[in-house]
Amino acid sequence: MTKAPTISASDRMAGAARLLAEIQRTRTDPIPPHWQEALRAVPRDAFLPDLLWLRDGDGGYRPCDRDQDPDGWLTAAYSDAPLVTQFVTESDGTRSPSSSASQPSTVLRLLEDAQLTDQDRVLEIGTGAGYNTALLCARLGANAVTSVEVDADLTARARANLEALSYAPTVAHTDGAHGWDATAPYDRILATCSVRSVPIAWLDQTEPGGRIVTPWDSAWCCYGTLRLTKHDDGDAEGNFAAYGSYMLISGQRTDVELFRDVLRPGQVTRESTTSLSPWSVAGSDPALDFHIGLTVPGVWHSWDTEPAGAHTRLWLANDTATSWASVDYDGRQAETFTVTQHGPRHLWDEVAAAHELWLLAGRPGIDRYGLTVTADAQKVWLDRPDNVVA
Repeated sequence: MTKAPTISASDRMAGAARLLAEIQRTRTDPIPPHWQEALRAVPRDAFLPDLLWLRDGDGGYRPCDRDQDPDGWLTAAYSDAPLVTQFVTESDGTRSPSSSASQPSTVLRLLEDAQLTDQDRVLEIGTGAGYNTALLCARLGANAVTSVEVDADLTARARANLEALSYAPTVAHTDGAHGWDATAPYDRILATCSVRSVPIAWLDQTEPGGRIVTPWDSAWCCYGTLRLTKHDDGDAEGNFAAYGSYMLISGQRTDVELFRDVLRPGQVTRESTTSLSPWSVAGSDPALDFHIGLTVPGVWHSWDTEPAGAHTRLWLANDTATSWASVDYDGRQAETFTVTQHGPRHLWDEVAAAHELWLLAGRPGIDRYGLTVTADAQKVWLDRPDNVVA
């Protein structure tokens, strides 16, 4: 097999120009000059493995090997698209992405939301292969950048990638939920993974007046970005934005499967009916999904198109595997649906109540929600901090 040719400086310049043009087409405002400069200075290809996995259009992934298809690989490297770089095998034998190179336009939005100034010191949570770290170095200088990564192999790879481009930030192998106290405090903490709650270490390691920017996740849906500002009293507060879908930070992941962990023989159930369509609450509107994720904590859902005794079923379960619910469509009429619930939480009742609250609030968008983080609590609010909804 012929080894793919080395990528020339002119190829990289052309690739960066294409990438900037793609990103600009997604925006109504111009890319700030200092970020244009950083995107030109940092070659994205230098942070990618020879084997990439690209969306295949059918919900799966297809391989793209640099040696076999150098032109296709280079085109992918400088496209405004997320690129899967690593898979993990789940307990049921399926493979799911465990590491990826994020979509550059989303990377840029996170960087812009950090509102960096030339004097800022930044902690990045999730080094990955080091591309975002390099962009921070190009913007601020390597001495102002600290990055942490939980995966030892990725940490080593990122250090090598950064060193090859003469960037020397502090890169530490540790759980990102702990931050990095050795070089704290920071003016900005920027996460490249999502969270379901803000680690208190991040709050402690941020300077008053500093910002924490992190993608958001809930058991119901993975979407949104949180922008917090730390106040002089030590609390932090800020709104969500309607973009961003990142892998969940490792320490907040759960391994719960419906048929393995949740459903058990002999469980006592409660039967009822509902006129609320399951399709109305699961996947019909990103803003509603986000609202349910915030206000019905720890509850996830899945669709079953071949259930016993029904045409289609929406399953709900909590991430402690103590409660579940199902909502059945019989395939004939859509006026009423059969509800079955088990456990101390009445999950369908909770979801239906959250849906009603969302309607009464005027179907609020994601950017109307915010979060207040203190040492003792994290409170979700709508429109203003005193209007707590969860």
